[in-house]
This record gives sequence, structure tokens and C-alpha cells, in this order.
Amino acid sequence: MPQEKQDNAADIKKDDFYTLRLFIAGVSPVSTRAVKNVRAICEEFLQGRFDLEIVDAHQQPLMVRDEDVTALPMLIKKTPGPKRKLIGDCSDREKVLKGLGIKN
Repeated sequence: MPQEKQDNAADIKKDDFYTLRLFIAGVSPVSTRAVKNVRAICEEFLQGRFDLEIVDAHQQPLMVRDEDVTALPMLIKKTPGPKRKLIGDCSDREKVLKGLGIKN
């Protein structure tokens, strides 16, 4: 039964479109690393099924407030649900994949 559950979850994820928003702080080394890491993960695991918006928190303070961003960098998975927030440069690939719901 657990195998069947995993297969069903993989089938659903195969068709899901991911809407992601990455909040960064300018071109700091941590922000640059976060952008690079998130793009690499998206290209490898979500090819053609994602929209990644990169938001400089300094240039979009109202968006930071509206999304309740408490730390930078922060990746927000808006769709598919549930909404998730991941803090950091996203260098821990396994943690990011789990947070995005790509891997169990």
C-alpha cells in the first residue's frame, strides 16, 4: 500500500504547475546563491511546469509586507497547495524538494 500511495503522489506532481516567488536582498552572495540554487532545482525537477518570480525586497517593500516575509532569502511556493515558505539559500536540495512537495 505505501508504494501505491507514492505512485499516486508522483502522478499528481507530474502534472502540477508550480508558482514560486523568491525574495532576495539585492545581489548579495547569499541572494545570488539562492537564485542559482532555486533555478537549478526548477530546471531539473519542474522543467516547463513552473513560474519563478524573483523579487528584490529592497525594491518591492509592499510585496514583502503582503507576503509576510520575515527573513531573506525566502522562497514561497504559492501553487500547488499547500502554500509553503522556505528560508535560506536553498543549498540543501533534499530539504527544498521536500518543502516544495516534489519528494516525500
